[in-house]
Amino acid sequence: AEVSTQSTGSDEEEVKVTEQEPVKPAPLPKAKLPDLPIIEKNNWLIHMLFINKEFEKCKQVIKEQIEMTERTCEYALYVRGMIQRNEAMIQESLESFQAAAMLNPNSLENLKQVGRSLYLLGRHKAALDIYAEAAKLAPDDPELLHNQGVCLVYLTDYSKAEECFKKALSVQKTEHSYSQLGKMHILRGDSNGALAIYKRAVENFPENSELLSVLGLLYLQMGDTQKAFEHLGNAMTYDPQNVKAIMGAGSIIQDHGDYDVALTKYRVAASVTPESHALWNNIGMCFFGKKKYVAAISCLKRAHYLAPFEWRTCYNLGLAHLTMHQYASAFHFVSAAINLKPKFAPLFMLLGVALTHLEDPNNAKQAYEQAIAIESDNAMTYLNYAIMLFNNGEKSAAATQYSQFELCHQKKALNDPDVNALVAKLGPILHMGS
Repeated sequence: AEVSTQSTGSDEEEVKVTEQEPVKPAPLPKAKLPDLPIIEKNNWLIHMLFINKEFEKCKQVIKEQIEMTERTCEYALYVRGMIQRNEAMIQESLESFQAAAMLNPNSLENLKQVGRSLYLLGRHKAALDIYAEAAKLAPDDPELLHNQGVCLVYLTDYSKAEECFKKALSVQKTEHSYSQLGKMHILRGDSNGALAIYKRAVENFPENSELLSVLGLLYLQMGDTQKAFEHLGNAMTYDPQNVKAIMGAGSIIQDHGDYDVALTKYRVAASVTPESHALWNNIGMCFFGKKKYVAAISCLKRAHYLAPFEWRTCYNLGLAHLTMHQYASAFHFVSAAINLKPKFAPLFMLLGVALTHLEDPNNAKQAYEQAIAIESDNAMTYLNYAIMLFNNGEKSAAATQYSQFELCHQKKALNDPDVNALVAKLGPILHMGS
């Protein structure tokens, strides 16, 4: 700073201090952004459009990028494959992923997507080969091991599939691997093995409603209704609209005769899956239990419309029509059920009852004999056969069948009051006749 003095017309002098301006540094040259290679120029835009689900704009940018780079832009091909798969164009997505894999054969993600598209096309052996190639790049990748296991299940190589699932779970525990391993045991008919797998899965994922519902259904299948209801209830706690859990819990409630509560449960399931034949079958049998037979037949016929080859629905319709004394309709549905399930003895018993009321005793006898040949310890078959023979005037043969009924009844007593009343009335007559 420099100091200057100035005269103001008086004896005093004013001192003024001035500062020099700082020297400005020379401007630096402007930084130039690096030019991206033309192949990757629009990758950021493709990515943004894809994650924002603006697929139409994204496809347009991808098309321009692929034409500009003469099909050498790996990322554009990869995203195009993802969009095509999302639009159910599986074959086209496979071609896109294969093109991306040819540009970068060492990309694990490209190989995974090629395998995934092959799997969705049902080409499980080809998908397995691709996953094996990918495994050379990442031998302990849990997703690869899981996908290999799924393909092996479809190829019915269960032992190798089990190895893959267990190895995947040793690397990383996931709900999907536990679920697939459990399903594989169910396919093999190993209910105890499946139960052990799902118990372990629930220990690791206690809030997964799907695992809880399947575990509950397994307990139900094995006859442990208390544990089944407990796990199904837990599943509905975490997911109130879990249809599997609702159906399982509803069937337990229905078996205990609490039809109104069961119908309340089924009403929730109907809002989620209104086209479920099993749901309408169960609703129909709830009305049957409430003795509302017209409503029962209406619901069962809807179930039959949704699944015409489901033998249980045909059986239930036959039973409902017999109860309504509509014997020709009962014969029609029971015959259909027999064609679908020819080794189920109660169907032949119902056929015998229908034929008896249609005044065809000879064919009714054959139906009862067939039921006895399939299942020789069914007390109801012997009882109905004895009633038919007695009404037909064959008291000696009726007494023989009634004695067989008594033997079965002693082993396993029937708690139906109608049946007990009939036995009390018919027994003395047949014993007297014999």
